[in-house]
Amino acid sequence: MFRLSRLISEEDDEERRGSLLDEDSDALCSLSPLQRIYVFAACLVAGLACMFLSLIVFAKPIKFALLFTFGNVLAVGSTVFLIGPGKQLSMMFDPIRLYATAIYIGFVVLSLICALWIHNKILTLIAIICEICALIWYSLSYIPFARRVVSNLMIRLCDTEL
Repeated sequence: MFRLSRLISEEDDEERRGSLLDEDSDALCSLSPLQRIYVFAACLVAGLACMFLSLIVFAKPIKFALLFTFGNVLAVGSTVFLIGPGKQLSMMFDPIRLYATAIYIGFVVLSLICALWIHNKILTLIAIICEICALIWYSLSYIPFARRVVSNLMIRLCDTEL
């Protein structure tokens, strides 16, 4: 009986690991599947915490931009621990979301340039607003038909002819 329950639990573990984690990432990472989930959750929570803590320093746009962008990148990058870096990059640069990814990365870089190099508060805030919009559009690319629904909704809301 013990051998049967051990065999069943091993099959369940393999099914869970195959469905949640990419097999190619097993060779690149020495973390167990449970450890990867913990690291993913920790990175996601840390990223969200940085984004929320950035609201405290909202009056200082340069500090806000640094903290918000770091939290943003940390939260988006946390999925690397679940699916692996190769799969993450292939999903990001998939033809369906290539433009959304390029625009998001461009605004992340632009907000850091405005905050660290130019030191212009107005440009930094504009870049952060554009980064948030690009992140929303990028995130919608993972939900089937979400971008089409949002586009149609925005057209209907902004249409002056009713």
